Amino acid sequence: MIAAVVAGHIPVGIPLLPPAVPQIKEGSLRALALTSKMRSRTLPDIPTVAEAGYPILEGDQWLGVFVPATTPKEIIATLHHRIVETVALPDMKGRLEALEFYPIESTPEEFADRIRVELERWRTVIRVANIKPE
Repeated sequence: MIAAVVAGHIPVGIPLLPPAVPQIKEGSLRALALTSKMRSRTLPDIPTVAEAGYPILEGDQWLGVFVPATTPKEIIATLHHRIVETVALPDMKGRLEALEFYPIESTPEEFADRIRVELERWRTVIRVANIKPE
């Protein structure tokens, strides 16, 4: 999508910020607003959609690590511990922040709750907007 906007094939796009940062910095993309709750640390001059007058468009990007539902709890706990350790390493933290990823440590249970909230939120959007698959 970023390539299509840069090439002029489509007039506007809503990409994830990390892959768009280089094009924004070099000037081949113009960022109008961010859908996140906060301004970018890397690109602080870009307003949020709420600041631009459209708070309903807010939506943070998030990533997580998933395993099969049958994975034993002790393996999940070990994976979680190792991921938290790795993400906290100064070199890793710096690399992630350079890409506009700011890890938020949460438990597997908190992440599952976040997914449930997001699913309900988007179910409501789909129902209210009467969106149908094509």
